[in-house]
Amino acid sequence: MIDKAAPDNPSPINLLTDPFRRGIILIATGTLLVVLTFGGSWIFAADTTNVTPDADTANGTLVGVQGPGRGGNVTMLDGNGTVSWSIGNAIGYTDVSYLENGSVLATFAAGGYKECGQYEPPCKRTGVRIIQPEPEPHVVDEWTYPVRTRKDSEVHDAEITPSGELLVADMEYESIFTLNMSTGERTWTWNASSYYEAPDDPTREDWLHINDVDRIGEGRYLVSVRNANQLLVIERGEGVVEVINKDRDPSIMYEQHNPQWLGDGAVVVADSENDRVVELHRNDNGDWEVVWVLTEADGIAFDWPRDADRLPDGNTLITDSRNNRVVEVHRNGSVVASYTVQALPYEADRLPVGESARNPYPVASDNIDPDTTRGRDIPILSLLLAGLRDTIALPYWVSELHLAAVLAALSLYAWGGWLIGRE
Repeated sequence: MIDKAAPDNPSPINLLTDPFRRGIILIATGTLLVVLTFGGSWIFAADTTNVTPDADTANGTLVGVQGPGRGGNVTMLDGNGTVSWSIGNAIGYTDVSYLENGSVLATFAAGGYKECGQYEPPCKRTGVRIIQPEPEPHVVDEWTYPVRTRKDSEVHDAEITPSGELLVADMEYESIFTLNMSTGERTWTWNASSYYEAPDDPTREDWLHINDVDRIGEGRYLVSVRNANQLLVIERGEGVVEVINKDRDPSIMYEQHNPQWLGDGAVVVADSENDRVVELHRNDNGDWEVVWVLTEADGIAFDWPRDADRLPDGNTLITDSRNNRVVEVHRNGSVVASYTVQALPYEADRLPVGESARNPYPVASDNIDPDTTRGRDIPILSLLLAGLRDTIALPYWVSELHLAAVLAALSLYAWGGWLIGRE
């Protein structure tokens, strides 16, 4: 039998038709796409090194860190942004206030409780802790109540009033109430169901998400109703006496946090879902309008800011939550100080002034494009990115573009793997 001789010049392999090599090329392309997208962004990203003020005029900055997933803390920073002390032991902390006796009031949520009221143990509870920083930070007192779930039910804000009562914004039942700290008895309650149409059981859904209450006068309170895009002024015995953003217009406010009353007819607020800080004034017609906007600091666009405090000198202290930083800016937007903090900070208070409604506070004199809204949301990708940032700490420069690159790379990997598997 005579074997057929192999051809002297075999035909070259066509990379476009050979499945194995096509698979390798697809996988290599996916890897290169991810490396170039992430590497390029990292190289050209703005520097986030702490910027400290020329003169150390601050006694410190107190930060409540909600934390991604589990693991929030209360942290004290000195004027250079260095951690002076920190305490955790909670799922998350939100509002923080420095008290006159040197202790700290912090709202929080934690799990593993056995006393659960109507819920099955172990359960989660929410409320306030009193933290004593010296000699080591430790909890000296705690007041809590059980919630069905931690998500969308935790107390985001509370403060001690001049009468010594505890003023609480309650998201579990969507109410505002005051509490006698000694007896544990409520002394006054306003239920949102008296103004808004209520579901059968507000504990089973994120109905209004009341996330802030501030005393702005005797028996007078400013309340943030996040899901309605509204701020309310409530008076004891009268109920709602003023509504900011009556039409729920998201171009005015969109799921805001931590408003601060600057005086009659002026408020500054973290306009969270619009990724900006705004100042609103009441006009001659009695309507509220945006007069000052800030969408970035130090070349970095805000990402879900959740606190904005006007300081006595006219500067504004901003908690830029998903960028994991706290910044102080002049009214013209220039940066005075910038501090990198642990993932997902909620609120920051500058000592000793904190956040209060001392009338009148300085209003903005430099108008920074009041019509500016970022409008950068990309369907699905923006929602996915927000969920990731709420779960894990990501660099501030990671964007929807990076998620698109990862998804494209995964598709290329799957396609390439399928082609290789055919061999």
